[in-house]
Amino acid sequence: MDLYIVSYILIGFSALSIAWVKYGAQLINISYPVFFIAMGWLLFTLVKELPWVSPFRSHALTMHMAEIMVIVALMGTGLRIDTPFSLRQWGAPFRLATIAMVLCIAALAAIGFWVLNWTLASAVLLGAVLAPTDPVLAGDVQTGPPNTKDIHPAKFALTAEAGMNDGLAFPFVWLAVALALASQDGPSFSGMDWLTFDVIYRLTAGVIIGFAIGKLITFLYFLLPEKWDVTHVRQGLVAVSATLFVYGVTELAHGYGFVAVFVTAITIRNYEIGHKYHNTLHEFNTQIEHILLAVMLILFGGSLVDGILAPLTWPMAIVGVAFLLVIRPVAA
Repeated sequence: MDLYIVSYILIGFSALSIAWVKYGAQLINISYPVFFIAMGWLLFTLVKELPWVSPFRSHALTMHMAEIMVIVALMGTGLRIDTPFSLRQWGAPFRLATIAMVLCIAALAAIGFWVLNWTLASAVLLGAVLAPTDPVLAGDVQTGPPNTKDIHPAKFALTAEAGMNDGLAFPFVWLAVALALASQDGPSFSGMDWLTFDVIYRLTAGVIIGFAIGKLITFLYFLLPEKWDVTHVRQGLVAVSATLFVYGVTELAHGYGFVAVFVTAITIRNYEIGHKYHNTLHEFNTQIEHILLAVMLILFGGSLVDGILAPLTWPMAIVGVAFLLVIRPVAA
């Protein structure tokens, strides 16, 4: 079976089915991603000729697919927040994305090290990848589209936190990498190097570049079109284009691209916050996000057939449930 042609079919089917899947999910009050996972599981169970899709078989492909999925979601998350940015109004999400997330990382690292008997590097990595809440699958409990005034405090806190904490977790990912290298006779671990480069520099670079490019986008697509009467240049594609541009520039500067994308989105959103163009940007970005999500979840369903859960043990499963139902709620 030609993988290239199968890819066309998969992407087309995913895009065509999104609206009906979301409608059906709303009728029975179930999160719609569950349906796409089930589709993938059924598809790869019935059609034996399909290629295996476990991420263990292609690390680079899995990483890049997840990467583009998250950055598109981060842009959409930022564009849907109606609450103007200020340290005072954003206090709750800042606390969730810093204090609560660090507590979750510390708890998971301790459990991984002392309960699961993992190495310290693996335990820290476990905390770093599980502690951030998800900006993609959590869409059903976040705020609505721009200018809908859907600003319930809990929804706003979850939405803003989801936009921030993926990027803020990266220093701990790099901490795990540094610990792993040090344990393999690599360069000795330096806490000061980690603090100055992986924490301070890379976060600062993400914020500054994201803010600067956000300002550039508002100048080119909000201010100039009004001034020169060329509003036809306001395309929805600008949201995805800005996402890719700011992410690439920031990563070239060794900053955190996830941070930069969300800062760009917030900078754009805070320019004339009631402007209708925000709706156009968000709508186009959301459509791309839904297509990517559907494809990813169908492939994830297939990876269940491929044995992605084979390494899972009962102690690991118990830790996962405990984190979801006890550690995260208590920390929050």
